[in-house]
Amino acid sequence: MSENVVLEKSYKFALHIVEIYRNLTEEKREYVLSKSLLADGTNVGAYVESAQETESRAAFAHEMGIALQKAGRTKFWLNLMHDGRFIEEQEYQKAYEECLEIKRLLGSIVKKTRGV
Repeated sequence: MSENVVLEKSYKFALHIVEIYRNLTEEKREYVLSKSLLADGTNVGAYVESAQETESRAAFAHEMGIALQKAGRTKFWLNLMHDGRFIEEQEYQKAYEECLEIKRLLGSIVKKTRGV
């Protein structure tokens, strides 16, 4: 694993979300809710990536804070898709655990960066 654990994990999570999205659209023919899952789930990694290029500590904390919000929204969509019986239990558990791990990492980073 690289030095930047959250960057690597958020990228792998985005790939997993893309895989779930493909399954939802191709097998379940679900096109509306799955787009929200795709957008928020992949934006976690996009904001983490963007944070790497910021010019200040405050800007870094802001970008990572948005990534944390996107992870929270992704958790919501995963729960909704699971409870609506669009995502199978095993797939849901894997994605949900990944999401929680990323949320913990991001939460810790945001707190430390903001000095909370």
